[in-house]
Amino acid sequence: MLLRWVHLILGGALLMPYFLLTEVVVGVLAGGSNATASLPLSLAAYAAALPLVAVTGLFRLVRPMSVAAARALCGVPGERFAEGPARSWAARGRASAWWTLHLGVGALVSGMSLAVPPMAVVLLALPFVRALRDLPVGLGPFDTQAHPYVAPLLGIALLAGLVLCAAGAGALLARLAPVLLGPTAADRLAAAEERAADLAVRNRLARELHDAVGHALSAVTLQASAARRVLDSDPGFAREALAAIEDTTRRTVGELDAVLGLLREGDGAGAGGGGLPAAPTLAADLDGLLARSRASGIPITARQDPGPAGDWGWLPAIASREAYRIVQEGLSNALRHGRGPVDLRILVRVRGGQGEPGAYEELEITMTNDPAAAAGAAPGARTTGGRGLQGAAERAALLGGQVEAGPHEGRWRLRAVLPLGEGVR
Repeated sequence: MLLRWVHLILGGALLMPYFLLTEVVVGVLAGGSNATASLPLSLAAYAAALPLVAVTGLFRLVRPMSVAAARALCGVPGERFAEGPARSWAARGRASAWWTLHLGVGALVSGMSLAVPPMAVVLLALPFVRALRDLPVGLGPFDTQAHPYVAPLLGIALLAGLVLCAAGAGALLARLAPVLLGPTAADRLAAAEERAADLAVRNRLARELHDAVGHALSAVTLQASAARRVLDSDPGFAREALAAIEDTTRRTVGELDAVLGLLREGDGAGAGGGGLPAAPTLAADLDGLLARSRASGIPITARQDPGPAGDWGWLPAIASREAYRIVQEGLSNALRHGRGPVDLRILVRVRGGQGEPGAYEELEITMTNDPAAAAGAAPGARTTGGRGLQGAAERAALLGGQVEAGPHEGRWRLRAVLPLGEGVR
């Protein structure tokens, strides 16, 4: 209750600038009278101040300021309030109604809090102070001069009335706070969109972690195993495998540090929907990926057809990033599930037979290897069962493409098609 009383006093203090302005105007309109010395003029100034309060309550920043005060002082659970500035005029209207109610009721309780305690003290002390008994403070049937011991009862009644009024006003504001300062439908929609954007970024960060770390662990395990097996018989290959392990771990630690750095930023990483670390691309990093994978001892045949452009540098940045991760995931599956040779083919399809990069219609990635590479995977279930392949499908879906993975003509095949339309950048 004490905090609610403080909240009301704060409202009365906030009304003072409006009241002082309208007091001057009312005094001028009343022929230069002092509005402070006249109760009717003071009430008129108070009434004239409320429309001004309502107008200023329409500003967007009034709601977060009101929410902060109500959350701290009204005793209402914080989750029942809206967050941030009012986005719509309906929300501004509700915030304005709360602002006017808070300041208007707060001013009345503040005035009572200033006037009632001194009067109550006088009434309580009247029977015991001779000078006070001579004051003309008769109250009709409660004549304090004829019945001085009635005065303390009146003083106690005044204090009790003040407490009841303050408690009632505080309870009223606490009940109306969630109604007028709670989230509107637009606020809930905006909050849901923000949460969805945050989850989308976090899911992408999770995919980046899975693809980078999962592939690195698979490659490093096989590279170390291959180096151990031929350490005595083929030291040169063992040195190549160890160098590949060093390169793989160094690159993966860099990617891991970038992703974890964003996760440590908390909500700030996801709020804007961006801020993702620089990821490897098909144009810049495919050759290194193939070299590190070959160092594990698995033969990989790679056929690339980037068209007349000669390399993959012309690819849109997002398509180049997602294509690299899809190739990486395919190689990771081959490294984890078998030792058969891998046949990788990456090509572009041309629209209308044109040879300019701008006319390329889609990028196709096909990777096949022995059925042993899919050991432990039920036919047809691998496409959605593994997190890596599910992540590859999600990457393709972001570009409007698709990924197929499973048995095909006696071998295990991963096939991805990524559109290269004008919407892909």
